[in-house]
Amino acid sequence: MKIAEIISSVVGPDTGVEFTAYDGSRYGSPGSEVRIDVRTPAAVSYLAQSPGQLGLARAYITGALEVDGDLFTALDRLAAAGVAKPPLAVQARLATALAPFMLKRQPLPPEEVRLGGSAHSKRRDAEAISHHYDVSNTFYRWILGPSMAYTCAVYPKQDATLEEAQEEKFDLVCRKLGLSRGDRLLDVGCGWGGMVLHATKHYGVKAIGVTLSEQQAAWGQEAILRDGLSDVAEIRHLDYRDVPENGFDAISSIGLTEHIGYANYAAYFGFLHSKLNPTGRLLNHCITRTKTQQRTQYKNGFINRYIFPDGELVPVGRIVSAAEEQGFEVRHEENLREHYALTLADWSRNLLDHWDDAVEEVGLRRARVWKLYLAASQMGFHRNWIQLHQVLAVRPDHHGSADVPLRLGFDT
Repeated sequence: MKIAEIISSVVGPDTGVEFTAYDGSRYGSPGSEVRIDVRTPAAVSYLAQSPGQLGLARAYITGALEVDGDLFTALDRLAAAGVAKPPLAVQARLATALAPFMLKRQPLPPEEVRLGGSAHSKRRDAEAISHHYDVSNTFYRWILGPSMAYTCAVYPKQDATLEEAQEEKFDLVCRKLGLSRGDRLLDVGCGWGGMVLHATKHYGVKAIGVTLSEQQAAWGQEAILRDGLSDVAEIRHLDYRDVPENGFDAISSIGLTEHIGYANYAAYFGFLHSKLNPTGRLLNHCITRTKTQQRTQYKNGFINRYIFPDGELVPVGRIVSAAEEQGFEVRHEENLREHYALTLADWSRNLLDHWDDAVEEVGLRRARVWKLYLAASQMGFHRNWIQLHQVLAVRPDHHGSADVPLRLGFDT
């Protein structure tokens, strides 16, 4: 059974993608601008042993499978074509044809990670964050650009640059938090310090940022020193749960909740509530699941094994409920998923622009991990499989006052 025949048994005919294989067989759309090449038998073994995204990722990362043309376009067209369930007779033939590929287990790419210990313990959380973020600040700089902002940007117009959009994102968070001179801000999961730097420079606040990534903290502290902000800003290499200070006027959480774990939401929102002054505001910026019946990230999926170990996504309603159960009053909610698709497209272009340097810096397989991750994530937001929500909440005072205007407006 030729490889093309195997592919045709499970992939629809109208893919818009051309398939080629090492046995000389072809399938799909000849002359398409995107082509998937099954280069070695190892690719078939990966796919046969782990059908779906994980097997596809392993084959691609190792180079056993190659995509010529735009990776996002290829993935998006495959998603549109879907996967067919062959008739029983065809399934039997497939099982026979794939049996030899099932016998020899392919080695897992060393970039694939499985953590030990208890999920979301402080030690394991530190290991998970280090796996993803302590890669190379230089590598991240090539992808993220000068802002070093690794969260969804907000595009004020369709043709805005990535830097303009990241500046707008930080400013939008500041406006939603109602920051003013002299306020005390806590930024949990602060990354390389973009929010801390923006809020101190443009809103005159005093800010503390915390991150579990040692490299992020070092970068952020250097930026603070360089900009002469040491008297009002600080980035700490610290678990947010170990912040000793209280009495903050505002808390920003931009891209942290995905790492918390749904079982820990009560403790997370309870802790943040305890750190705020009465009428203090929390802005929670988080990737969410679209389908309400799905709660978690797939434990055996590509993202969990290669990108965000122990990452967990839930529908936005569960975030709202968890915050309210800990005493917050939710005042505003916004879905920015299209903005994240645009952000990921810009990051992908940056990676391709620095591809040779990125390969030299982190190795070919890790660079391919990132290329696949960015393209697949862009497709997820584009197809509304995942979303990005900003939830603004307030800690009311003992009279029940939230101290907000009759109508909230965040336009510049």
